[in-house]
Amino acid sequence: MSTATTTTADTGTAAPPARDKTRDRAAGKERLHARINKAAGFLSVVGLGWITPILKMAAGDSPKSQIGELWRGLGVPLVAILAFLALWGNLAPLVKTSLGEIPGPAQVWEQTVNLYADHQAERAKAAAFYERQEKRNAAKLAKNPDAEVKIRQYTGKPTYIDQILTSLQTVFMGFLIGSLVAVPLGVLCGLSSVVNAAFNPLIQIFKPVSPLAWLPLVTMVVSALYVTDDPMFEKSFLTSAITVTLCSLWPTLINTAVGVASIDKDLMNVGKVLRLSWGNQLTKLVLPSSLPFIFTGLRLSLGVGWMVLIAAEMLAQNPGLGKFVWDEFQNGSSQSLAKIMVAVFTIGVIGFLLDRVMLALQTMFTHQATR
Repeated sequence: MSTATTTTADTGTAAPPARDKTRDRAAGKERLHARINKAAGFLSVVGLGWITPILKMAAGDSPKSQIGELWRGLGVPLVAILAFLALWGNLAPLVKTSLGEIPGPAQVWEQTVNLYADHQAERAKAAAFYERQEKRNAAKLAKNPDAEVKIRQYTGKPTYIDQILTSLQTVFMGFLIGSLVAVPLGVLCGLSSVVNAAFNPLIQIFKPVSPLAWLPLVTMVVSALYVTDDPMFEKSFLTSAITVTLCSLWPTLINTAVGVASIDKDLMNVGKVLRLSWGNQLTKLVLPSSLPFIFTGLRLSLGVGWMVLIAAEMLAQNPGLGKFVWDEFQNGSSQSLAKIMVAVFTIGVIGFLLDRVMLALQTMFTHQATR
């Protein structure tokens, strides 16, 4: 008589039925898909959502539906970019300027490579400069162990990469100062109608002011107040950072106030019934409920700050990408237009990446799927 199970010769234990193996495979597939769906949100936030269909196909999903998703997520953007490059390459030579033709993609890429090569060459010069100092100081100490040696800083010109790093440091300083001012003030405005009525006219007056109007005032104030023989920051750095602060804090302030003011009143009443202290209400009710609004404001503020910084650096001739663009414009060489376009694309790409970083932080802290 046949049985539903078989036994092994050496142990006599029953082998698992075929349906149990099928069930285990199905459960394993479900767990794999759950992990893929969990990763899909993060991939979408960082701009890599097109990887999700590939992962799903590798996990055994229908290729037909996933290829459609892959086409929309990767194929369409690539086609659009290639079409833009083709249109740019064909139309650029038709535009004549005082500096020559508008550079096409090939010329811009060539200058990108040249700027990076210049950076590498300047770093090699700096390394050789410090190496020579070390040799001289070692020889000096060998003759006289008590001799005083000095390490001079390399004073070569800042490279394109140095300008990028300077701009990033400046915008983050201005954004940080602005956030430290805007979030607490926005919370107070959202919680109190009196505070909101007091600050709202000032917000509406100062919010539209251009960085070009703030910059001369900030420059004079920093020059008058920041007087020291051993400065922690350069005046040009502080001037640009404070200008960024004054122009970028408003989106965060307004969004924070709106988010706090829109909290469900029943939720606040529950806090009063539980006799939560003001600090506990703030940390357990107010901030968690308004986080999506706060992060939306922070994203907007960072984008505004990045745009403001470039204008401030151009006008004040402070180190950074803005100064690089202005210097190349004033240089007037045949390569200047291509270098300016390199800077334009750099500014755009960095702005996109900054927004992706803030979006990832928003998703991580608020646990909400965003785009």
